Amino acid sequence: MRLIAGTLLAALVASSAIAQPPAAPPVAAPDPTMAMASDPLNTSATYAFIMDGDSGIPLYSKRGDEPMIPASMSKLMLYYMTFERLKAGRLTMADQFTVSEHAWRTGGAGTDGSTMFLPLNSKVSVEDLLKGAIIVSGNDACIVLAEGLFGSEEAYARAATARGKELGMTGSTFANSTGLDAPTHRMSAHDIALIAHRLIKDFPEYYPMFREPEFTFNNTRQYNRNPLLRELDGADGVKTGHLSVSGYGLVGSAIREGKRRIIVLNGLTSETERKKEGPRVMRSAFLDFMASTLVNKGAEVGVADVWLGEQEKVSLIATESYATGLHMDALPKITGNVVYKSPLMAPIKEGDIVGELIISAPGTPDKKIPVAAGKAVNQLGLIGKAMMGLRGE
Repeated sequence: MRLIAGTLLAALVASSAIAQPPAAPPVAAPDPTMAMASDPLNTSATYAFIMDGDSGIPLYSKRGDEPMIPASMSKLMLYYMTFERLKAGRLTMADQFTVSEHAWRTGGAGTDGSTMFLPLNSKVSVEDLLKGAIIVSGNDACIVLAEGLFGSEEAYARAATARGKELGMTGSTFANSTGLDAPTHRMSAHDIALIAHRLIKDFPEYYPMFREPEFTFNNTRQYNRNPLLRELDGADGVKTGHLSVSGYGLVGSAIREGKRRIIVLNGLTSETERKKEGPRVMRSAFLDFMASTLVNKGAEVGVADVWLGEQEKVSLIATESYATGLHMDALPKITGNVVYKSPLMAPIKEGDIVGELIISAPGTPDKKIPVAAGKAVNQLGLIGKAMMGLRGE
């Protein structure tokens, strides 16, 4: 029996109809390619994640679902919530917010972190605050935005945590708007990629700010720290991050030949390493990884024998689609098996779940998809059963 596998391959190698688990295969000699299959990216980053920027399908993960210290990469959530208010008409770029003492002391010129150098008690437009927060990662700008929109950083953090859950960011909790370290301020690399993906998809009118190379405010000229913008053709965002407790991080996005990739790295040891590893990982994201549909809902994935049925066979149909991210080296190792109790006993109704398709790919958990009978098969009548008996069946 051959297994039809949707759009990726004409067949996922082979399938088998089995009534019980097969015998264990013989122990094989170590396969040197398995190390590549287990970690094909081989990045020095402590945390890493690659996402297909068009579909949102994960392509690679290294501790990608573990909550980590995100540093300034967590500011993406503030940008998203600000853009939401702009798009809804609840805020305009010309609106002005006042620089509080908290914003000035925590994120201003006298601090060690990134700053927009906002004067105390000055009034600043939302447009300038966004540019200062996005292009130069100003902590003071982020605090002013959070206070202006939500009343306080604490109120923003509560709102951001709740909104993040609504967006599917299950590994994220926020304590502030800046990314400065706090025990309850955590994001996973997966969640950072997810909010970057949502920023790009939901707010194309605002996203071009992320590729601006510099920003001048109050006669102070500062530059975008994202190394991808200078080192990689097609890069257009999105954010760096650094704290002594988290190391150097980067969430980046780029387009090549009409395809977008999003990468997240964290835990790099230096700015120099980030400058080198960021472009390398992004190039690999395009050249070595792909998002593939392994099976489509409604596709025939096998044919089963039927006992005592008016038809001797019935097609088996996948009840759902399955798409996943794969390293190119994993493609020859993808397998698919249809498992069911053979033969099936008539009568069978169209749509009856009669087994499952098990798809196996290196580096990912097995995917099990229920398979259904493609059509109804009535049971043989008495005469038909008698004829089978005469034939010795």
